Amino acid sequence: MATKAHPDTDYTALPELGADVFTAPLAKPAHVGEDWIEPAQTDYSSEDHQVWDDLFKRQMEVLPGRAASAFLAGLDKLDLSRGGIPEFGELSEELGKLTGWSVIPVPMLIPDHVFFWHLANRRFPAGNFIRTRETFDYIQEPDVFHDVFGHVPMLTDPVFADYMQEYGRAGWKAMRYNRLKSLGALYWYTVEFGLIEEADGIRAYGAGILSGPTEAKFAVEAKSPNRIMLNVDRVMRTDYVISDLQPTYFVIESFEDLYRQTVERDFDRLYRNLAPGFTYANSAVIDVDNVINKGTLEYHLRGGRGSGAAPV
Repeated sequence: MATKAHPDTDYTALPELGADVFTAPLAKPAHVGEDWIEPAQTDYSSEDHQVWDDLFKRQMEVLPGRAASAFLAGLDKLDLSRGGIPEFGELSEELGKLTGWSVIPVPMLIPDHVFFWHLANRRFPAGNFIRTRETFDYIQEPDVFHDVFGHVPMLTDPVFADYMQEYGRAGWKAMRYNRLKSLGALYWYTVEFGLIEEADGIRAYGAGILSGPTEAKFAVEAKSPNRIMLNVDRVMRTDYVISDLQPTYFVIESFEDLYRQTVERDFDRLYRNLAPGFTYANSAVIDVDNVINKGTLEYHLRGGRGSGAAPV
C-alpha cells in the first residue's frame, strides 16, 4: 500500500471527497454525526444476549481445527466466552492494552471514507444491532456478532492489527485513483475471507468465514472451492460474490507475509495499471496462480445457495 511514503497525510481529520471521487451513496441517520458513531451502544434485551450466546456456542462447535490460531488466541485474550454481547467500552480497554485498537458502535454500513478514517486511527466500527431468530443463519448486513466475534479477536495480533491500520490509510490513495472496488477486493479476500497456512494445515482468519458455520467448513475442507496463494496484484483484479459461499479463497503464509505483500507494495503504480472493472471471474484459475487446490466448483455449478446445492 506504500502508505508510509506519505507521512504528511493528516489521518486525524475526515478526508474531503472531491467531485471526481465515486463512492456508494448512503443516507446518514439524523442522530449520528459526520463520524457516523452512535451516541451509545444499544441497550440489548435478554433475547439479544441469548442470540449472541447461541451464535457463539454454534461457532465454537465448528471452529476448533478450522480457525487460525491467532483468532482462537484472541478469543481467549478478550474473554469473549464470558457470555452476552460484549460492552464496547470494556472491550476497547482490553484491546487497547494489547494493540491500541478500540471498538466503536455504528448504526449500519458506513461510507468508505469514514470506514477508512476509523481504521487509520485504530478504531473498528461495529454494527450496533444483532440479528433476530428469523435471520439467525444468514444476515447480509454485518451485525455485532459478525463484527465483534468475527473481526475483533484478530485485532489482538500485533501484525494483523498494523495491517488493518495500513489498510485504512490506503483508502485515501484508492479514493484518489477511484479504485475502491480493487481495494475492496483485497479486503474481501483477506480480512473477510482469508485463509492462512499453519503447521497443522490451512486455517481461516477471515471474519466472513469465522462467523458462519457452513463457510467455516466449506472454506477449509470442501472440494468445490479453489485455494490459491495470495498475489495482491491478482486479487485486486478479481471479482467476488457477496451473498453466497466463495468459489475461490486466497491463502497467506503468515501475517508478516500479508503485511509485506501489501504495505510494501507500490500501489500508485498498481492503480495506474488497473482497469476500472474486474479482470478475473471469482472462479478463475490463471497461469500465474500458485494453486493449493483447484476446486471442482461443483457447489456453484449446481446453482449455489439459491438452488439448495450441498456445499461440498
